[in-house]
Amino acid sequence: MSKIVISTSSFDVTNNPHIHLLAARGMHIVSNDYKRKLTEDEIIKLLGQDAVAMIAGIEPLTERVFSSAKNLKVISRCGAGLDNVDLIAAKSRDITVLNTPEAPAQAVAELAMGLILATLRRIVQNNFLVRAGEWPRMQGQLLAAQLVGIVGLGHIGLRVARLCQAFDAKVIAHDPYIETLPHGIESVTLKKLLAEADIISLHLPHNSNTHHLLNTQVFANMKQGAIVINTARGGLIDEIALNEALISGQLGMAALDVFEEEPYNGPLIRNDKIILTAHVGSLAKESRQRMEIEAAENLLHGLIKANLMKDEASDD
Repeated sequence: MSKIVISTSSFDVTNNPHIHLLAARGMHIVSNDYKRKLTEDEIIKLLGQDAVAMIAGIEPLTERVFSSAKNLKVISRCGAGLDNVDLIAAKSRDITVLNTPEAPAQAVAELAMGLILATLRRIVQNNFLVRAGEWPRMQGQLLAAQLVGIVGLGHIGLRVARLCQAFDAKVIAHDPYIETLPHGIESVTLKKLLAEADIISLHLPHNSNTHHLLNTQVFANMKQGAIVINTARGGLIDEIALNEALISGQLGMAALDVFEEEPYNGPLIRNDKIILTAHVGSLAKESRQRMEIEAAENLLHGLIKANLMKDEASDD
């Protein structure tokens, strides 16, 4: 019996018709019992040498993983990002890698928007102070009065830009891979965006070129009081430098949903000028359902294309 691993930390197997179909066709489905992001050693152990395919989360899928999982032929990412997958190593071993770029986009964009509004109006701080018996009259800021800089104008970044425009905010963006920007969004250099934007929202992959894109020097050159939002990938921001910039007052506020090491347990936890969420960008019920169903459907088609499963529909 061929094995399929579902390594993402949460996955609704019960209500996924494509998983039922795979099981009915003799596939052995193995899930992630840790219910968290797996380490390299843990994913190697879970895959073993008999897994032919997997629905992946954000665990490291490296050359070492692929060299151990000798029969692995299809990876279907439950999500958009592929920066946790060594694509060169996968290609060299004829492993097909698929993803679901559109499915989580609205959920992540809405979280980013929520974080922008929460930082501007100091919603989290007000909540805690009221619960502590205080009655703060904390003055916030209007989104309509801000210049919002979007770094990365793909599926998610474009949605965030449009949501900000709906609040009458002016939007600038930097994305070297997009030639024509939608109406009302000005294309600028990254340097100009980082120096002039009141709010900076990151929507790009993490790799060697974008590692610590926001660092001590960049923070120092930002507009004083600027707000930084990251719902993209941990590693884009130097978290130590971010903490220092918040403490010094160079930055006004920040909000992070992603971190270099997860679960996060660093110094930002003790900083009341930042909102921290536990990598929940795609965890909206409707978006998550769509993402999981698309990931399983992609896996099914990948297995058929790799001749690991018969396409029964072609026999009709």
